[in-house]
Amino acid sequence: MSSKSADPPASPPDPEGKLFGSERDQISRNIDAVLDFYSREDKKISRWQRILERFSLFIGQPVFLGFILLFVAFWIFADRAARHFGMAEFDPPPFFWLQGIVGLGALLTATVVLIKQNRLARLDEQRAHLDLKVTLLTEQKAAKLIDLLEELRRDLPNVRNRHDPEAAALQRSMNPDLVLAALDERKESDGRLKGAGEDTGGNS
Repeated sequence: MSSKSADPPASPPDPEGKLFGSERDQISRNIDAVLDFYSREDKKISRWQRILERFSLFIGQPVFLGFILLFVAFWIFADRAARHFGMAEFDPPPFFWLQGIVGLGALLTATVVLIKQNRLARLDEQRAHLDLKVTLLTEQKAAKLIDLLEELRRDLPNVRNRHDPEAAALQRSMNPDLVLAALDERKESDGRLKGAGEDTGGNS
């Protein structure tokens, strides 16, 4: 009984043949990782969340605005027509029932939009954390490359050895904790300066 092996992931297009096999594999892995991330996030969406987001897509279309205008016009026309034919008005001016329906619709619409925005905000926060991790890893790799280049320069006999303070500073990878602490300190300082400026402007 012969066993069938799983097909390898499709490689990205390379019409000019400039990518090596390892580069194509790395690109494929990166693409697969991104697609897996979005697939996992999509599976986390509940059934009611999907229904609400489909509704939010509808209310975000220009046709929804036309529907609201037609509904208001039809409501006022029906109320005026009832009075014209001698029937009791179901919502006389200033149309309190119409105002209540429109207000309730606006509240529900805003809630649906906020629900979708909250999910997208959480997704953006996860992407921001991923970007930060990639940036820190890239910075560490760059520092390691500079260290290797400096070591190679010192070992080459035909290159004069000299001290490069800028290269020495770049060899040390940045401590993320110190960066965050500096950012927090800067925010607090800017907040104090802004508050002092407002107090001075208010007292003048």
